[in-house]
Amino acid sequence: MRTDSLWTSGKVIASVACQDPGALIRIGREHRGWRQSDLAARIGCSASTVSRLERHRSYADLTLIRHAAREVGVPAGVLIASLGLAGAPAARVIADGLRCDEEDLMRRRTLLAAAGLTAPASLLAGVQDALASTPKPTGSPIPLGRRITAARSYFDAGRHGRLLKALPGLLADTREAAQSRQDVDLARLSACYSLTSQVLTKIGRYDQSRLSADRATIYAELSGSPLAAAAAARELSIVLRHQNQPAAAQRHILDAVSRVEGTGLRTPAQASAYAQMLCTTSYTAARVGDRDQALTMIRDASRAARDLPPDPPEGRLFPITPAAVDLYAVGVHWALGDAGAALESGRSLHPAQFKTAERRGRMHTDLGRAWWQWGKPEQTATELLSAMRASPGEVRDRPAIRKIVTDLRTRHAQVAGVSELVAAIDPSATR
Repeated sequence: MRTDSLWTSGKVIASVACQDPGALIRIGREHRGWRQSDLAARIGCSASTVSRLERHRSYADLTLIRHAAREVGVPAGVLIASLGLAGAPAARVIADGLRCDEEDLMRRRTLLAAAGLTAPASLLAGVQDALASTPKPTGSPIPLGRRITAARSYFDAGRHGRLLKALPGLLADTREAAQSRQDVDLARLSACYSLTSQVLTKIGRYDQSRLSADRATIYAELSGSPLAAAAAARELSIVLRHQNQPAAAQRHILDAVSRVEGTGLRTPAQASAYAQMLCTTSYTAARVGDRDQALTMIRDASRAARDLPPDPPEGRLFPITPAAVDLYAVGVHWALGDAGAALESGRSLHPAQFKTAERRGRMHTDLGRAWWQWGKPEQTATELLSAMRASPGEVRDRPAIRKIVTDLRTRHAQVAGVSELVAAIDPSATR
């Protein structure tokens, strides 16, 4: 069978309909006359790993799936369809490989369901549904670029509910636009999934965030944009860290650093991406106790950001600034258990250095965490109150900060400001 007809054959369509990327890898491998050990040697794993990859429909390691599929020649659109990343019948893979068979919506909703929501349940359900089965395009006359900018502004303002409300329609329309398979449309779709992952991580919905980050990674790779790939890798690294997979988190972010560095850092946008990747790498290393790497990377980030403007231009994918690197240093020292060094790193920081409410709120929560680590409840409450006034979502929606407020209520209820913080995260607690 000719290769061009292989990927429109009945067995391929059936595999896509079953959302079985492993079967596609097996089809491609056998078509090339390779043994499992041959493919294993090409992708750097064991033959038994290839066997498991081909037998199971679970695709937790999307990096390995993509690598294997690329080696055996699975077209990108067909792979995407088999992963369930679009919403049309499987047979339409023949016409356009960005479509796939719909999976039962209620089963996917059950898999994605979460308890203890801090965001309104109805808004989160809408995003879950959009991840499970893309809604129909909205037909909005507003250009997608303007809508994406608006969505990012909701995140920057800490308006998480508003962003969650906007995301289903935005995902639907960017996915529809990506049917063009133009690099710019694929990169834009990747950016939307990265933003989805970013807000879901912020509110503690890590399973859904992982799904979004995986999709952002796939579409970024298809787009060929190193900056879109860096953004996706960063979000995937962050959610992997939250899922207690530090080795995988480090692997992804270090790969992103190498890719961005490979651009030659010839533009301010590339230099900004590089500094941001170094910051994320530093913090990831700190969270697993790798002090040497964490401190080396944050020093490198500071040098990389030295010539970046304090007020980045609108629309920059990585709006990192020298002050933002100093704020990362606060988090790095906190993660290493050194509250004194964290507070020293943040000594010269002030809200005017940060353009968005989200970053201003984050400055106060990071300093609050450092004061809490040092055993200073009064200063902790003061910083968290400032965070709440700058960006309420930074206190209300982040599980780790909510826990500090809960601990303040339990252990230091008489400290000034604690009752106000408690009311912010749980109004019923003050009735």
